[in-house]
Amino acid sequence: MMKEQHIASAFDRDLEGIQALIMKMGGMVETAISEAARSLETRDEELAQQVRKGDRAIDEMEERVNEEAARVIAIRSPMGSDLRTVLTVMKISASLERCGDYAKNMAKRTSVLSQMEPVGGTTKSLRRMAQEVEELLKMALDAYLHRDAELAENVRQRDLEIDQMYSALFREFLTYMMEDPRHITACMHLHFIAKNVERMGDHATSIAEQVIYLVTGEVPEEARPKADVTSTAAVTGI
Repeated sequence: MMKEQHIASAFDRDLEGIQALIMKMGGMVETAISEAARSLETRDEELAQQVRKGDRAIDEMEERVNEEAARVIAIRSPMGSDLRTVLTVMKISASLERCGDYAKNMAKRTSVLSQMEPVGGTTKSLRRMAQEVEELLKMALDAYLHRDAELAENVRQRDLEIDQMYSALFREFLTYMMEDPRHITACMHLHFIAKNVERMGDHATSIAEQVIYLVTGEVPEEARPKADVTSTAAVTGI
C-alpha cells in the first residue's frame, strides 16, 4: 500500500512538472499571437521579427513536454485516467505549437504588408479577431488547469464567433479587391493572416475538447458550431 502511494505521489509530481511546462508554453503562444497582431496593425517590422525568432523557443518547449511525457509513460506505466492525462498533455502541446507557427506566419507577412498601402481598417479588425482567439486559448488552458468541462464547452461554443469574424473579413477583402485591383496583393496576404487566426481558434477549441475528454472520458458527440461560409461564398452580391 505504501509503495502504491509512493508511486502515485511520484506520478503526481511528474504531472505537475509537465503541467507547469504546458502553462508556460501557453503563455508564450498567447504573447506571440498578441505581438504578431500588434506588429501587423502598427507596421512594426522589428516586433514581427521578434515573433519569428521566438517561435523556436515554442518549438523547444513542445519537445520538452513530449520528452517528459514519454519519460513518465516509460517509468510510471500510467493506466486509465492517468494515461489519458499524459496523452492529453501531448495533444495540447501539439495544438499550442501549431498556434505558434500561425503567429510566426502572421509576422512573416507583416514585413511584406508594411511596404504596401493600408487597406481600410482591416489590420485593426484582424487584431480584434486575434485578441478573441487569445482569450479563447487562455480559457481553454484554464479549463485544463482546473479540469473544468463546462468552461471547455463554453470555448467550443464561442469558436462560432471567430468563424463569424473570419467570414465577415473575407467578404470585406473581396469588396476591397473588386473596388480597386491595386488592393488584390495586400488583401491576399491579409486573407492568409485571417485564415491563420481562424485556425488558431480551431486549435483552442481542440484543446477544449481534449479537456472535456480528460474530465468525462468521452469525446463531445455534437459537432462544434461553425460559421465559416467562405468556401461557398459567391463573389457577386457581396
